[in-house]
Amino acid sequence: MLRLAGARLLGDRDSPVVRAVLAADPVANCMVSARVEAAGLDPWRLGGELWAADFRGVRSGRLPGLCFSGPNLIPLRGNASALRAFADRALRRQRVCSSLVGPAEQVLGLWEELAAEWGPAREVRPDQPLLALDELPAVPGDRLVRPVRTEELDRYLPAAIAMFMEEVGADPCAGDGGASYRARVAELIATGRAFARFEGGEVVFKAEIGALSRHVGQIQGVWVHPAWRGRGLGTAGTATVVSRLVNDMGRTASLYVNSFNAPALATYRRIGFRQVGRYATVLF
Repeated sequence: MLRLAGARLLGDRDSPVVRAVLAADPVANCMVSARVEAAGLDPWRLGGELWAADFRGVRSGRLPGLCFSGPNLIPLRGNASALRAFADRALRRQRVCSSLVGPAEQVLGLWEELAAEWGPAREVRPDQPLLALDELPAVPGDRLVRPVRTEELDRYLPAAIAMFMEEVGADPCAGDGGASYRARVAELIATGRAFARFEGGEVVFKAEIGALSRHVGQIQGVWVHPAWRGRGLGTAGTATVVSRLVNDMGRTASLYVNSFNAPALATYRRIGFRQVGRYATVLF
């Protein structure tokens, strides 16, 4: 383990304690668990770093503070002291993450430490119910929703871009002309984690399984074409993706949604989702 200012960098030798912490709350930790399961803790393979705030805790088999730093900054646990340590470490380099996301208490506490240097944020979403469902949905699915095929990327991509701009409020094609976003969408399609209903060659419903750990799949990017809204496509389509996760993959389905999005919350509750936690997101 390398000692760094503000936090300690974890490596593969720390895997047992890290995996135990992640397993304690598989839904809340799904985004990081998926990475660790696939790549271990080596930063080069992981695509980011895992930080601990208390070296003595790691050595004793406990981890009171844990944070992932990569494309997103994800503080998973930690008290005020741990969050200050994570902030100290983050502020020693140029910000590279596009968002700060994770359990609301840790995200908002860490943002208090970072805001003076990293602010103002483009948007702060402080209350995002984290939902989960580990059984088949309470409503029928849509039999026309299916995995997107690789040759359908160009037909699927405009819907993915439209969803991103509606949800995040930014153009995912800015900067590199969309090459990175296109590659990410292509990867989701290639791994069977992008789902859509096509009508006349156009996507009218879409959703994806983003993070996928051994126990949980996190649904993201749920979107209905504006001309098709109000017909129940979002409910039935999401139920289809939930069934794929629960029945075919043996995972718990999860997602998080803004608390002010009453229609989406009503849809997910109708499907059978229950709230198991609270997320927050800071968008840069």
